[in-house]
Amino acid sequence: MKILISLILSVFILFAYSKSDHLKIQILETIITNISLDKEKKVWCDDKTILKELTSHKKLQVVDNCEDATIIILQNKENLTKECSNKHIFTLDYKLLSNTQQSFGALFWKKGRPNIVILEPRIEKQNIKISKDLEPYLEEKLW
Repeated sequence: MKILISLILSVFILFAYSKSDHLKIQILETIITNISLDKEKKVWCDDKTILKELTSHKKLQVVDNCEDATIIILQNKENLTKECSNKHIFTLDYKLLSNTQQSFGALFWKKGRPNIVILEPRIEKQNIKISKDLEPYLEEKLW
């Protein structure tokens, strides 16, 4: 009986985890799709799981390294090389947004819900245009 309960609990946790990952991928694809750059959008992520999912969905042009990217989805600042620090950066952590001056927005979970923040002064400085769908997520400054 204990094994059955443990198995059910494990499956539930695994399903909940994969569901939140799927939602994260969908949100990221929507955000990247709804921004415009002066250059072609080429996306790289330092999280290999996200990179693999983005590649399999084929909604975005995904590249294998940050040097070839025009947009970087960043989860860990330690993975950002000096050569890539001048790219357009979208973070997966609010603190990373505040600590990475080149970042223009973030997707993060707070109280079990996804939150999106796009900093208006930074997108203006980086010449990034956003669609009307993303306007509700614009902020003048960090919280």
